[in-house]
Amino acid sequence: MSADMTASGTRPAGRLAEIYSKMLLHPAYRYLLLLLGAPVNAVVFFIYLHRRKQSGYSGRRRELQRRLQAEGEPERLLEEARGQLVKKYRFFGQTENPEKLEREARQIARERLQDRIERELERMPGGKSGTSFAGTFGELAASPLFLAVSLIPGLLMYLLMAIYSNPYLKYIAERLLMTVFVIFGVAFLVFTILYISPMNPAANIIGETATAEQIAAFNKLYGLDQPYLVQLWDTIKGILTFDLGRSFQGNEEVTVAIANKFPVTMTLTAIATLVSVLIALPVGIISATKSNSFLDYTLMFIALLGLSIPNFWQGLIFILTFAIKLHWLPATYNPANWLSMIMPVVVLGTGLTAAVARMTRSSILEVIHEDYIVTARAKGLSNRQVLWRHAMGNALIPIVTVVGLQFGGMLGGAAVTEKVFNISGIGSYIVDKQFIPDIPGIMGGVVYTAIAISVVNMVIDIFYALADPRIRSKMRQY
Repeated sequence: MSADMTASGTRPAGRLAEIYSKMLLHPAYRYLLLLLGAPVNAVVFFIYLHRRKQSGYSGRRRELQRRLQAEGEPERLLEEARGQLVKKYRFFGQTENPEKLEREARQIARERLQDRIERELERMPGGKSGTSFAGTFGELAASPLFLAVSLIPGLLMYLLMAIYSNPYLKYIAERLLMTVFVIFGVAFLVFTILYISPMNPAANIIGETATAEQIAAFNKLYGLDQPYLVQLWDTIKGILTFDLGRSFQGNEEVTVAIANKFPVTMTLTAIATLVSVLIALPVGIISATKSNSFLDYTLMFIALLGLSIPNFWQGLIFILTFAIKLHWLPATYNPANWLSMIMPVVVLGTGLTAAVARMTRSSILEVIHEDYIVTARAKGLSNRQVLWRHAMGNALIPIVTVVGLQFGGMLGGAAVTEKVFNISGIGSYIVDKQFIPDIPGIMGGVVYTAIAISVVNMVIDIFYALADPRIRSKMRQY
């Protein structure tokens, strides 16, 4: 019974040591692991050095090196490496450079000698047991006292190990990290373009009558007289602290302005996406099931028209028809009147509806000719069961990809629709600010849009894992 209890008690410690060893083999995770658990890793490192000294590992290694040296092993390995390099050069028709050949041969010989020493040490009594850094951590982790004492200083390290041990959490964490890099990459690129832009914000805001002293005072007030790196750091720091400063025009808090305008664009885009998907999926499915029929050609022709119609022209036609001539809908957006949202949603969602419908059709047509669909039909399943149980799940991946990309494009490209219908959203806000250029306002709008698009893409990546068992299998193996 005591042996069972001991085995059950060491099992979590063994799992912890296994995770620790795997993370040390991964370059990115190794640095994070050592950094986040620096106090604990320092203790483990000193214990590791002490055990190596006590175990006589260094002495055995030196003795083995002397024996191999006396046997002429280094010279043999060097001569073998020279011969192999000469054969390689001759095979590829390369000119032999004596100095380069000798340098490469010595490097190869050193590496092979070290491998030989490591293998010999492993076969010796006592071998390398307890002398590896990961092995030392594993032995210490088996002690509940060590885990209790190291929990507080190594809390971040243990959290990282917990995330690494779960393939789903690891997948999400890596996508979040990629999102952070994308956001700051976009911020760096947009700020650099604005910085090298020949436009002068001070002259554009103050006017043509602005004196040199007034322009200098404006630049000093907003930090535009500072070097590039200083301004870039202030911008990055503002993004990290959610304090993007004040806009040049109107002297309003950028964060507050974005917070007021971004929900309007997000609502408009979300409703347009939802309506488009609800219309496009049935259209694409019907077109695929009735492929090459008159109905199929008609639906795809309408979808092609939807892709071809410019947003600004469609918006103006809608205003002329439904607002001015028929008086059915208001011409401009009013938050208090939900009818004013109908035309912008339709205009913004027309292109998405057409794209999703065409992608749904092509994706289903590709899937329904697979062998497993033929097998399902051979089992006697009805066409509806085959379509919804087998075909639709596998066809969703490219459809979701198109929806995600279009959603991001609608978030960033809703400016035209917002201008046509006089909607005070993030798109029209960025367009108004870029002609100055109002750097804080543009940076705020671009960064918040980048965050929204990155989050949407991350959700799509997670959906991939949920929808496709092949991706889940790769996640577990990774």
